[in-house]
Amino acid sequence: MKFKTCKRYNDPGHAHELTFSCYKNQPFLSNSWVCELLCQSIVKMKSKCIIDLWAFVFMPTHIHLLIYPKTEEYDISSILKSIKQPSSQRILSICKSDYPSFLKQMTEYKSNGKTTYRFWQRGGGYDRNIYKMDTIKAVIDYIHHNPVRKGLVDNPADWKWSSAGFYYCGSNSPLGIDKSSFEEVVGG
Repeated sequence: MKFKTCKRYNDPGHAHELTFSCYKNQPFLSNSWVCELLCQSIVKMKSKCIIDLWAFVFMPTHIHLLIYPKTEEYDISSILKSIKQPSSQRILSICKSDYPSFLKQMTEYKSNGKTTYRFWQRGGGYDRNIYKMDTIKAVIDYIHHNPVRKGLVDNPADWKWSSAGFYYCGSNSPLGIDKSSFEEVVGG
């Protein structure tokens, strides 16, 4: 089976809109404990890869992130791996011990007869470099309105697994938003 390759541009000073999906677009992120583990992976990745998080939303079947690498040299593929690999390993481990019925949804049958488990869809997902300030603001708005467009909430700030509450109401977010670097780069 062939998979689409994604050309990545690791350009200094660019923000990146990242989107990636659960295996077979299943609603794995409908479980709060899964979202908590994903938050932990993102916090570790932020420190390890030296990036700022400007916006995010966890939808039931996929996530959107707007990140800003703070170093001249970085690798988006490594950043994605730093999120996806540890989160899927921890989730799989917990499913094996506590939620064995959940494993059926994660089962991947290979052509060679082997069976593996997947949490994330194969491939790198979607990566868009953003360097225009008005585009960055439009992407944040797009990210935050995902739950509204899908009919999950009426107001973006009502979706728990999002940075919308932070932006619209000043409330806490499940993940720390790096507002100071956002304001420095975008101008508030």
